[in-house]
Amino acid sequence: MDPLDLARHSVFALHMLGLAAVVGTFFTQLRRRDDFVLWPLLSGAIVQVATGLALVGMRQATGREIDVAWVVTKLAIAVVVLGAAIAAVIAKGRGGRVRPWFHAAGGLAVVDVLVASLWG
Repeated sequence: MDPLDLARHSVFALHMLGLAAVVGTFFTQLRRRDDFVLWPLLSGAIVQVATGLALVGMRQATGREIDVAWVVTKLAIAVVVLGAAIAAVIAKGRGGRVRPWFHAAGGLAVVDVLVASLWG
């Protein structure tokens, strides 16, 4: 395995760990009404966006084909997930309603998984 393949596999593993943090946090706290633990959701969303962009860059750097529509769709959903996670953290800090932001972030992360696995 060449160094670029090792790097790509490592970044993909981090991407999956970010996914697990977002979706795992969502499903484990789905029925809560309040007192959400948000740091794994926010951290996972940040990791998802960063590693997703890195994976696209690595793919482009090696001259492999990129489905631009798929990448743009996934990135748009991931950025909205990140925005909802940030909004949840802000709402929690201000004593506001966290639940709608939490559910938006988690639900859209599940949609992102479906897009990733069913598109194409």
